[in-house]
Amino acid sequence: MKAMILAAGKGTRLMPLTEFIPKALVKIGDKPMLELVIKRLIYYGFNEIIINVHQYSDQIKEFIDRNNRFDIEIAISEESQKLLGTGGGIKQASWFFNDHQPFMVHNVDVFSNINLNKLFQDHLNHQCLATLAVKKRTTKTGRYLIADDENYLCGWKNIKTCQEKIPRKPRSIYQELAFSGIQVIDPKIFSLMDTGKFSILDTYLSLCKDYDLRVYNHRNSFWMDLGTPDSITRAEKFLAG
Repeated sequence: MKAMILAAGKGTRLMPLTEFIPKALVKIGDKPMLELVIKRLIYYGFNEIIINVHQYSDQIKEFIDRNNRFDIEIAISEESQKLLGTGGGIKQASWFFNDHQPFMVHNVDVFSNINLNKLFQDHLNHQCLATLAVKKRTTKTGRYLIADDENYLCGWKNIKTCQEKIPRKPRSIYQELAFSGIQVIDPKIFSLMDTGKFSILDTYLSLCKDYDLRVYNHRNSFWMDLGTPDSITRAEKFLAG
């Protein structure tokens, strides 16, 4: 099975930890977050992985080589000259998914115990364009995805600014859920994507009226964003028990 790790972000919120290294190589305990994600994907049967890179990309390549590419196929998608956003980054890597099979996309700065096999199987069961891992939690940004109680994506809402975009009328009472940075995508979506730099969530919102996209609520799973030094400390305490 194939997967992509989104690792091209600058890690600005992690300063000063990212002053001289890429975000993906910031350590949680004694292991870089990139290694934790790679090993989780391998555990769940993903043996072909592409990683997009930007800042200090040579360090990431050297790290992968030092670890014998973790004994799987690992490819690199270069964004050294220009960041393409989550959507643009995924589209640039479309060549890697030429088997036309659904694939997993995992943010490098997400720490969780989500059962990735269950997420992947949920996607296969419903045959939609994408399935997004979500959780009922409070976000600092105030941004939430809106889904009906059949778990179809309907739109987006920012409770801080009162902005909302709901292209698809909910079939029932809707839920406000936070995106967890893990998703399964069908390669059919590539032909429907923009070009250049763009957010994958913007793509989903533009498509959800006419195409089925779903959410997968991992309500009983642990989840943490590793975007700040404080969150790194909390993750290390969690691992230490």
